Amino acid sequence: MAMLSKPQLIEQLNNATPLVEQMIDSTIQTQPNGIEMTLQSVHTLQGTGSIAFDNNERQLPGTSQLEFQPDGWLKLEPGIYKIIYNEITNIPLGIAAIARARSSLLRCGVTLETAVWDAGYSGRSESLLIVHNPQGFKIKQNARIVQLIFFTLTSQDSEGYSGIYQNENKTPPHK
Repeated sequence: MAMLSKPQLIEQLNNATPLVEQMIDSTIQTQPNGIEMTLQSVHTLQGTGSIAFDNNERQLPGTSQLEFQPDGWLKLEPGIYKIIYNEITNIPLGIAAIARARSSLLRCGVTLETAVWDAGYSGRSESLLIVHNPQGFKIKQNARIVQLIFFTLTSQDSEGYSGIYQNENKTPPHK
C-alpha cells in the first residue's frame, strides 16, 4: 500500500467521477497527504442500536438533528454525536481510505471515530464525534474536521463495497 500524494489526489479529483465532490474549496481542503472533510450536520443518537454476525439483525438507533445558531455555531456538551460530512466520496476500485481527526480538534478535547472507506464506496459518510472536554466544545457548520487519507491497494479487487451504506446521504436533507 502507498498513500496518495497531493498531485495524485488532484488527479483523482479531476476524474469524470471525482474522488471527492461537493468540496467547499478544493485548494484549501486538498492537503499534502489527504482531503479535509467538512461538517454538514450534527445529530444525537435516540435509542438502542444492535449488531450481530448476520446483518439481518442489525438495528441502528434513530437520530435527532441539532440546529446551528443563526451565526453558524453549535455548542456541544460532553458526549457522543453522529456527524455527516458535506462532501461525497467516490472511492474507485484499487483505493481505500481511512480518516484521522484534525489535530486542532484533538487539542480541544474532541475525538472522531470512523470506519474504513472501502474500495467501491460512494456516499456522504457519517462518523462519531466524541466531546471529552468537560467544558464542552463549539463547532461551526462547514468546519474542516477530519483528513481523509487514501491508499492504493496492493491489488485491485473485481468488486467493491456493496453494503447498505452505499450511496448514503447523497440526497440533501430537507429543512
